[in-house]
Amino acid sequence: MALTFRHKDVEFGVGDKIRVSQRIKEGAKERNTIFEGLVISIRGEAGNHSFIVRRIGEAKVGIEKIFPLEAPTIEKIEVIKKGTAGVRRAKLFFLRDKSPKEVEQIYARASLKNKKAKN
Repeated sequence: MALTFRHKDVEFGVGDKIRVSQRIKEGAKERNTIFEGLVISIRGEAGNHSFIVRRIGEAKVGIEKIFPLEAPTIEKIEVIKKGTAGVRRAKLFFLRDKSPKEVEQIYARASLKNKKAKN
């Protein structure tokens, strides 16, 4: 199971906060949509990779979107915030039950552990 992978010179992994730009065609028009959230899962093998991005939308409703890595509609992926090494799981499905504030606390604790371990 891969914890990280590369898409057009951008390396990201489980636990990273990313922004995915996707081109959508509606009839004769084309437009770009941006989906920003936390990567909670990477799955697949040998050219059939996909990843799940989760964000909290309006009215505190969780929104998850599955992106195939080799989809021609994905224009670019930007890493906004790298996940910490303290998150040791390949699938972060336990974050579905947490509020955004609790998720930030988990990352803050993990980064403190990393700082103490380095000193």
